Amino acid sequence: MGPTRHRIPRPLLVGIAALAGAALLAPAPAAARPGPGGKGDGPQHREGGSAAKELKDGAAAKAPAASAARALDSAAPPLQHGDAGYPRRTTLTVPAPNPADKSIKLGLTPYHSIAPKLNSLQKLGDRVSVEVAGKSAGGHDLYLVTLTAPESAKQSREQERMRERIENEPAAAAKDPRIKNTYKTPVFINNNIHGNEWEGTDASLKLIEQLAKANDARTDKLLAQNRIYINVTANPDGRIAGTRPNANGFDINRDFITATQPEARAIRQIAIDKQPAVMLDMHGYVNGTLIEPTTPPHGENYEYDLFLKNSYANALGMEAAVNGLGYTPAKDGVEPAIIPFRDQKEGWDDWPPIFTPQYMPFQGAVATHTIEIPLQVNNEEYDSQPVAELRRRSAINTDVAGAAIKAALNYTSTHRTSVIADQIETFRRGAAGAKQVPVSEETVPGVPGIGPEDVYTTEFPSAYVIPAGGSGQRSAVAAARLVDHLVANDVKVERALRGFRLGGKSYPAGSYVVDMKQSKRGVANVILAEGRDISADVSAMYDISGWSLGLLWGATVDKVKTGKVDVPGRTVHAASATGYVAPWGDLQLRLDDPKEITALNSLLADGVKVRRAADGTAIVPGGARGKAVRLADRYGVAFHATRTKGIAPIGRTRVAAAVSPGELFALREMGFDVTPVSTDVLNAGFDWKKADTLYVSADLEYGKLKPAAKAGLDGFLKEHGLVGLGGDGAKLNADAGLIAAKAVQGNGDANGVVKVDNSSGSPVTAGAPAHTFVFSPTWFTDLGKGVRADQSYAKAGEGSPLVSGHWRAGEDGKGGPKDAAGRASVVSGTSAQGADVVLFGTQPLFRAHPKGEFAQVARALYVTAG
Repeated sequence: MGPTRHRIPRPLLVGIAALAGAALLAPAPAAARPGPGGKGDGPQHREGGSAAKELKDGAAAKAPAASAARALDSAAPPLQHGDAGYPRRTTLTVPAPNPADKSIKLGLTPYHSIAPKLNSLQKLGDRVSVEVAGKSAGGHDLYLVTLTAPESAKQSREQERMRERIENEPAAAAKDPRIKNTYKTPVFINNNIHGNEWEGTDASLKLIEQLAKANDARTDKLLAQNRIYINVTANPDGRIAGTRPNANGFDINRDFITATQPEARAIRQIAIDKQPAVMLDMHGYVNGTLIEPTTPPHGENYEYDLFLKNSYANALGMEAAVNGLGYTPAKDGVEPAIIPFRDQKEGWDDWPPIFTPQYMPFQGAVATHTIEIPLQVNNEEYDSQPVAELRRRSAINTDVAGAAIKAALNYTSTHRTSVIADQIETFRRGAAGAKQVPVSEETVPGVPGIGPEDVYTTEFPSAYVIPAGGSGQRSAVAAARLVDHLVANDVKVERALRGFRLGGKSYPAGSYVVDMKQSKRGVANVILAEGRDISADVSAMYDISGWSLGLLWGATVDKVKTGKVDVPGRTVHAASATGYVAPWGDLQLRLDDPKEITALNSLLADGVKVRRAADGTAIVPGGARGKAVRLADRYGVAFHATRTKGIAPIGRTRVAAAVSPGELFALREMGFDVTPVSTDVLNAGFDWKKADTLYVSADLEYGKLKPAAKAGLDGFLKEHGLVGLGGDGAKLNADAGLIAAKAVQGNGDANGVVKVDNSSGSPVTAGAPAHTFVFSPTWFTDLGKGVRADQSYAKAGEGSPLVSGHWRAGEDGKGGPKDAAGRASVVSGTSAQGADVVLFGTQPLFRAHPKGEFAQVARALYVTAG
């Protein structure tokens, strides 16, 4: 092991407790634990032991369908580029006043006051520009402010050319004196991504006003040498409502790298278009102020030596600025600042690419930070503390946030030459296919305590190939989705103009090639690679540890480990069309992909009589060909000619769902008519005529139902079915006395990508991908008569099905992946009452992420609908 890290005189994050006691009427240490702050509820809580617990209270999701529709239909608008100078003024539409805005109680700026303030600030001079970077799931504008010295159109175009050269010609950019002398360093400040962590927004508004009004040489120099981009509030839905997630119930700071939500897509576009070298993400609440860089494990796809060099130095400056404000534990309840890399051993890592600061390095940032301001004002504190105390705390938090932001600007301005040089070097290594540089006290001088526990690197392959998907290939629509996602993340993808051989394998023309000698190889690899099993590396992780769009999105992805990539092709800006409709006869639609499910549900909603074939596909009458053409064009799905007549009708499936926000969103993405339910909803009286099947993974407890509600549910389950997921779904099945299957809970902290074996005869999992996602994995034993295993955890390697992620046995030696190997992960059967039941021990809809697994749940809903 490396040198022992310095320890702060408090437990690790996993043990920091909130201070108890009555309302604080006088200054005293405020409640401060990671629970309500930045990255979640701490590594021992994460999602409360179940993916269904994505809301802070673990309640079933109840987001309105309209917010899901907005999220699915919206794309980030193009940001203003270098074809105009600065300032670029926009007169923002002012929302109607909302006296219920939760910011008001804290003495902070309500959302409806931001637009008029920004309109006024633009008039103060020539330094402030504002544009709308997108809309939230709830339909609110996202405001992006640019602070810089005035530029002519010619000067702006030159800045854009230099930015593009840094990314696309990094070797030449490193020698370009214009870039060294005149390129403006981009800095990005992201605020309020968690809606009930407010004060970064107010600190930024104060900064904008100060810089707009300042009349001194230091400010002139700062704005002459830098562009400061400020996302004023990344989550206006949550800011208004006082909630962590957006209107869809999504924690946006978990939505990288899937980007299901419009707020995440807007931030992604800012990162691509503005290419920040330094980035802060303003959060709360950890006392003292927590300033990243993080504990191990560190993302293996980063140029971590360059990142740590800048992030640690910047953190020291922010720490000094925050501590220099003079707040004390005794007087103000404010503890000294914390730098996890230095002060803690594990539990606050930067491993997954789902957090905003952990995504930014893939787009060229060499210093990114989560900043957790100190004094809690949300959740229980918001409701229990006097207004005066809350406002005292929020004023201090605003002060702390402002100090951190100003210190980061000072670091960037002071080190602008080396910061840009390191960004260029990040891109150069990618373009050249250079090896990563492991961190050590020699390679990153000035950073104390670096040891082997901090070294995480990877071997980048030469290329990835996504084979051509003609209209007859099952994964064509999945391949197109994956290619479009790569392009959206600014990954260079080429489509082969003719057949070729690569890695000893032949591919047809039209196949997609990702040559890994490119500036943004890190984001390409983090999307396509299988990931890594880090179970043995650390005992505690902050959030999920495994992901792989290459394995979980339904497309075929081949890794070419070595060799020269010389494929005649052209760069694509979007995947080629995959939709197809046969010109004659009845039509067959596969149901392997969520877009195929969406197309089917659209047909059913239009009253088309669809039948299910023995192989699980859908048979669409030829008379619906016109509708099929429109759906094939919209979703890229294929309708092939068939003479099969089908064995049973498929009806419009209305779903009563007690599920997590991610699951609810995924069901709506597939076009299901979903009515959210819960224990409380059923007890209040629920009309079961609204539903054809029930899906439960959260907050529906049979034992807590009132007699009338229980009788209603029992009556429904005599004619209709149940899809249950995880512990809550399995418990409802057992309590209602449906099918015999004993649910065994694995380690509650386990998560990742696992290999599975699918039953070829199953209407639920036949033809499903060989990998899926787990979070708090469950498996089933003691299957009763007529209950079958539709899917099982594979016996891979040394008996472990885990491919990537973090899954250990518990302290008792049980609940690990070896215990799950070969056990049923999905089971189905028919109860004595006549209910068709499907139980999942996996998480095929987790955070609307594993797109290739969605169809399993859809098929289960069709099977169980009576």
